Amino acid sequence: MMTNLIAELIGTFILIYFGAGVVASVLLKDTKAQGSGWLVICIAWATAVTIAIYVVGRISGAHINPAVTIGLAVAGEFPWKDVAPYIIGQFLGAALGAVATYLHYLPHWERTESKEEKLAVFCTAPAIENKFSNLLSEILGTWMLLFLIMSIGANNYTNGINPMIIGLIILLIGLGIGSTTGFAINPARDLGPRIMHALLPIKGKGGSGWKYSWIPVVGPLLGGCLGSLSYLSLFENKCTYSLLICTGITLVILGATILLKNKAS
Repeated sequence: MMTNLIAELIGTFILIYFGAGVVASVLLKDTKAQGSGWLVICIAWATAVTIAIYVVGRISGAHINPAVTIGLAVAGEFPWKDVAPYIIGQFLGAALGAVATYLHYLPHWERTESKEEKLAVFCTAPAIENKFSNLLSEILGTWMLLFLIMSIGANNYTNGINPMIIGLIILLIGLGIGSTTGFAINPARDLGPRIMHALLPIKGKGGSGWKYSWIPVVGPLLGGCLGSLSYLSLFENKCTYSLLICTGITLVILGATILLKNKAS
């Protein structure tokens, strides 16, 4: 029988292969979809999430996102003993999905001059670099993701169509609030492919954006915990103290970005 680790690997591979793939299709030179835009990217990412959930949801629940796994564990909705294998599977799947995307578009890397567009295939970057705003965007986006996932899961009438509804949530986040940072909302989705960008022999690539790389990891983890805890606090009167602690940690980290910016200037 397939293990949860392998299921998460497969699900996250599907997510990244089609998600990074659509970004490559839109950005890399001389593809047939070059320049087709943000809407196409958001629709493809949302569809990739939906399909990945349908493929492995019956086995592992298809978290395909460490922010989901840790957010549920913090809220007491997922056993901590299973967190490590889930996250290992997610990062391995994301890395393999990035490699598959690289191979799929192999002739197009050399023809594409922009180092930024090559990097964008693998990971996110802010439209305007501002550590406080960028971090806040990732926190809020992932907060909405977990809050809405738990809200949808509480409704019996969504049985069978939950993957499609979660796909619509991803589409809504992407179109509504995702254009500030590229809506990573998933540490594995960003860090795994970013590492592959650094390792793969991509023609004419630049740096891998390591100075920014902590934001699409820390932001989604904080946002995921806030989303699950705020749902339980508001709707089930649980985890109120945990929510206060998580909120305090989040405010401290956000405040630190402001202090560091002021110190640098």
